[in-house]
Amino acid sequence: MQLYHTHLQDEAGTAALGAALAVALAPGLAIYLHGDLGAGKTALTRALLHAAGYQGRVKSPTYTLAEPYTVKLAERMVTVIHFDLYRMVSAEEFLEAGFREHFNETTICIVEWPEKGQSVLPTPDIEIHLTVAGHGRDVELRALSDKGHQCLARLKFAPNL
Repeated sequence: MQLYHTHLQDEAGTAALGAALAVALAPGLAIYLHGDLGAGKTALTRALLHAAGYQGRVKSPTYTLAEPYTVKLAERMVTVIHFDLYRMVSAEEFLEAGFREHFNETTICIVEWPEKGQSVLPTPDIEIHLTVAGHGRDVELRALSDKGHQCLARLKFAPNL
């Protein structure tokens, strides 16, 4: 397991990490975001999507459970689906909605609150743990697959500590 740990001083640090991740992404990745409410999961995803070229508003899919976005990565159009499972009552809701089919070789899936669907979600390629620490946040990225290792190997990020 590859591990990357850093401290982000502020919201700008979170945005910078999102931008760095956008450059390292590849189709087929499943990224699971862990952290308490307000830890920065949606902020990180928003920064990643904007850095990948998405021009519109990026909202938290708290009520819709999933929001699709189309971005250009390495001269190729790719769909990124941002899931927020916080309001899911049972993991079966995820299956009933047909969300499992999005976890494939062409789509990038970013999942907030994956523990709510743990019994039905595939194993992620990368887990990102965000923890509020003072005015900033501690971030830990874990690669759990070959695709995840390759993504983190491409990650070029040096926070202002």
